[in-house]
Amino acid sequence: MKKYIYTAFVLLALGTVSCNEDFLETTSPSKLSSQTVFNTTSMAKAAVMGVYGKMTDTYIYGQKLSVNWQGVSDIETNSGFTTTGYNSTSSDSGAGNFYDDPYNTTTKWESLFQFAELASTAVDGIRNSPIYESKANEMKPLLGEALTLKALAYFELVRFWGDIPYKGEPSKSDLSNVYIGKTDRDVVYAELVKDLTEAVGYLPYLKMAPEYTTAERISKAFAKGLLARVALFAGGWSLHDGNLFSDENVEHHPTMQAENGYYVGRVKNWRDYYQIAAQQTAEILGSSEHQHSLDPNYENIWKTVCNLGQNASNENLFEVAFGLGNNGDIGSLMGYEVASNTKYGSRGFGGSYVSSQAYYFYSFDPDDLRRDTTLSWTSYGSENKETMKTDALSVSFAKWRLDWMNPSYLTLHKTANSRIATGVNWIIMRYSDIYLMFAEAESQLSSPDNFNSVARMTPRQALETVRMRAFGANSSKVKQYDADFFNAIVNERAWEFGCEAIRKHDLVRWGLLYDKIETMKKTLCLMLDNKQAVTIFDKTYQASDFPQTIYYKFKNAEYIDKSSINYYRNLGASPGPEYLSASWFTKNAQKPTSGTNKNYIDWPTRVLLAATGINKSYDYSSFLSSMTNGGEIQSNLVQYTMGNKSCNYRHYFCIYYEDLFESKGNLTNSFGY
Repeated sequence: MKKYIYTAFVLLALGTVSCNEDFLETTSPSKLSSQTVFNTTSMAKAAVMGVYGKMTDTYIYGQKLSVNWQGVSDIETNSGFTTTGYNSTSSDSGAGNFYDDPYNTTTKWESLFQFAELASTAVDGIRNSPIYESKANEMKPLLGEALTLKALAYFELVRFWGDIPYKGEPSKSDLSNVYIGKTDRDVVYAELVKDLTEAVGYLPYLKMAPEYTTAERISKAFAKGLLARVALFAGGWSLHDGNLFSDENVEHHPTMQAENGYYVGRVKNWRDYYQIAAQQTAEILGSSEHQHSLDPNYENIWKTVCNLGQNASNENLFEVAFGLGNNGDIGSLMGYEVASNTKYGSRGFGGSYVSSQAYYFYSFDPDDLRRDTTLSWTSYGSENKETMKTDALSVSFAKWRLDWMNPSYLTLHKTANSRIATGVNWIIMRYSDIYLMFAEAESQLSSPDNFNSVARMTPRQALETVRMRAFGANSSKVKQYDADFFNAIVNERAWEFGCEAIRKHDLVRWGLLYDKIETMKKTLCLMLDNKQAVTIFDKTYQASDFPQTIYYKFKNAEYIDKSSINYYRNLGASPGPEYLSASWFTKNAQKPTSGTNKNYIDWPTRVLLAATGINKSYDYSSFLSSMTNGGEIQSNLVQYTMGNKSCNYRHYFCIYYEDLFESKGNLTNSFGY
């Protein structure tokens, strides 16, 4: 895949913020921008490419937004379940469990504000360029890209921090617009919608113009898709600071209680934003101008991106471009786990920085082809072959696999003794998201079976199009999903986008983050207890549906035949002499009749501690009374701290102390930080 080169001098020309300067302050770009950078199309393009380049920073998509900040949801865990770092206020792990602190260096917004500043400067420079009108065919698409990048930067800031300083223009040399306070996130969202609406009008579809040939450049479909995504968040639920901003235009959540002036709310005109999302996605789905479609093979999406290739179906609407050996941790910190071995080298790959658990695995239908692409109970061991894992609390995400990587990377990895930048692009949006956003927005505005003449389909048909790839077009299971269509959307997005940094934010905007995580935690504890029926998404399992012993065989010298594994039923004995066996988590979590195994206490404790920074306080005593060894688990659990002591639904990061200091008193933390 072509990798765009981002020139360092352009970043300097646009006034990149140094690490020691205020997060909103930049060198004034006015002289260089108007007189040099934006007076030719080639320099204007180079300036926009510099904005793209900023996205590869560690504190943007190079690591934080793609890996570290996925956090705990009902399908993802951040650094696994633990009793030691779950409430750390100095790490990504603690922040992933919704504990944070103004002195936590891992949750700073500085790089994102630099990204926003560079994009704003590019927008301003292009608008004021002396060749803007005379070279409109070249300059307007560049403006569309810059506007979209600016919106993307501020969108991430709002999603992670809520109300933020927003100025929408470059920093001025007199600093008159630098030291400002917070802007209500509802105002910010409205501005982003305006910017993206303008951008859509300037951009061509992918491959409809010579410069726009890969998903590494922003084209019309992504701008429209991002507009739809921003609109859904603008109309969604989030935690508000009623002490700072009026709730005149905001409705409070009907069940989540306000605490200390902090409440969960959404704008009263949320339907207007859903209409924007429905219209934008419908226009993409109904258009014959673009070349985007679903890759017919879900696994191929990930094989292609790992191999640094371009998706032949153009499923990926936009990818952040990385360079092999230069930047990007995609895959190396999450993905199919590979131990040190002689085939691939002494440096491992993948692992548990972002991993999953048995609850998510069993939420999938056994026939869903996305299951074994997304998750893996197997890992590649030191003996140059796969091993079977049985820990219910650590199931690897597998969309990034070492054996799918580009041969050039494998050569580097073979002799590496430290982490090598994979160069794997981070996919910001896929075409399947267009179908599912349309299905959600249109069904909420009308009904699941309302025919949309622009999209030329109903919300139900959009949902089922995504499911056809998962099961096969002729499978009866395409139409077998939760009878409540909204719940069906919630579930489908979990199955489609596992480990893509989407789920936590989806749950936030639906007002479901706390409820879904708690459901996962309690259900997973009951699965470990293995004494009663459990409901996982739209499926109900009896205790006997989970095996005590797993049997499996190899399909060749290296790899386990995954179709041979009895995930869903107990077997009285081995199916044959070629099968190996392992005790499944259901057996390993039981109280032993002898010995010192404490899994039956330790595992539920670790599960229940996860994500306990969201709410003010927690009490699991009533729930644990329903478990076989609940008393012992409760006695163990009470020694740990849970709850943020301030407010419920605290899903935001706090502002770093240096940024508070440098704001000259214009900023303070909210939500009890």
